[in-house]
Formats: sequence, C-alpha cells, structure tokens
Amino acid sequence: MPLQKKYRLLASLASGIVFGLGMAISGMTNTDRVQGFLDLAGAWDPTLAFVMAGGMMVTFIGYKFILKNPAPLLADMFHVPTKTDIDKPLLVGAILFGAGWGLVGYCPGPAIAGISYGYLATLIFVPTMIIGMLLAKPVSKIF
Repeated sequence: MPLQKKYRLLASLASGIVFGLGMAISGMTNTDRVQGFLDLAGAWDPTLAFVMAGGMMVTFIGYKFILKNPAPLLADMFHVPTKTDIDKPLLVGAILFGAGWGLVGYCPGPAIAGISYGYLATLIFVPTMIIGMLLAKPVSKIF
C-alpha cells in the first residue's frame, strides 16, 4: 500500500474518532436530546443549536485558511461542492432526511457513533439506514 494512502486512512480514522467523541461528549448521540431540539412546541432543548454553531464556526474559519492552499496535504485537489441549484432531488432528499431525523432522532454521523452504546434501536437503525442509502440511487431513477 502506498504511503500516501496509509496517511489518508490514518487521517480518516483520526477524523472519525474526533467526530465520534465530539458527538458523544456533546450528547448528540442521545436521540431524546435531538428530538428535544426539534420539539419547538414542547420542552425545547437548545443544546443542538450550540453544537451546530460550534461546528459552523470551526468550518468557516478552517475553510478561510485551508482553501488558500493549492491542494490538501493528502490529495491532489480539493473536492468542494459546486452545485448551487435547488432541484427536486434536493428537496425530496431533504424532506426524507428531516422526517427520518425527526422520527428517530439520528442522522448518519451520530447514528454510527451511537453504535458503540449497543442500543437495540441503534443496531436496527444503522443497517436500515445503509439499505436506504444503497436504494436511493435506483429508486431515484423511477421518479
């Protein structure tokens, strides 16, 4: 295995560990906390807003410095989204994502981090989430 590929794998592992620890420490692997944030009419829990704001600040500052480089350290080029139009697939995907997030209280990252707790609901949710991801492309061709 080439050295650069090993470094990419190590960087991915380190990033995943930092992300998972951040999700666990902030309580975002707790579905009750996430659903509490989405419950505007009930016992609203604003903690998710602080986690999101912290993530956006780090990203905003990081992008200002990182994108000044010609390329990332472990890749030939930056892979930054260029699509800006709002189309039917984006809207349908956002609605489905939001509905799933609101019903279960998990989005993909925290769900995968939540596997470590061994909760039966999480152990059922993650494989079905992966099946949904795999079916998304073939199903989208029907519509």
